[in-house]
Amino acid sequence: RAAELLRATCPGKTLGADILIDKRLPAGAGLGGGSSDAAATLVSLNQLWELGLTREQLGAIGVTLGADVPVFVRGHSAWAEGVGDQLTDIMLGPRIYLVATPNCAVSTAEIFGMPDLTRNTQAIKMPDFLAGRSRNDCEAVTRRLYPLVASTIDWLAQYASARMTGTGASVFAEFNDSDSAQAALRDLPDYCTGFVARGIDKIER
Repeated sequence: RAAELLRATCPGKTLGADILIDKRLPAGAGLGGGSSDAAATLVSLNQLWELGLTREQLGAIGVTLGADVPVFVRGHSAWAEGVGDQLTDIMLGPRIYLVATPNCAVSTAEIFGMPDLTRNTQAIKMPDFLAGRSRNDCEAVTRRLYPLVASTIDWLAQYASARMTGTGASVFAEFNDSDSAQAALRDLPDYCTGFVARGIDKIER
């Protein structure tokens, strides 16, 4: 879909490419796997086809595919507003995360469609978020509908402050060092898969 949308911006040109995706992130995990694939397709084909579109133009195409596609197109840690298309670069510095994904796939559409989802939370400001003063309104609903996600949050909370990725299903926590994260990973419940990752602020292209 990303390739077709990009090609549609150049009517009259014969453009093509063979695209192979080696998908490693589980579907329905809330890790942005599909969105990052779409962003990589837009950025790569923009270069291959020598279209000369800016990151902003690619992001405008990407947001029609998913709200988080623009941040992957940008390739930089960012504070997102609007539907995900209003981005401000931020620097988080090197961080170590443990990501745990229970053996279930969460439907974002289902979570957003639940009548008990909180919808009137006041918009948070960037300084509050960076200081850790935030919450995920989707968590209570996802916990109720997906017990494995609830169990994963409770397990990871034994080691560090556990948070859910978007609507889930993945759960993550920041650790002080890689050794601590790896030690927790060794105790991963059998209903989960997981990995330790180092956060980066910018993708070098």
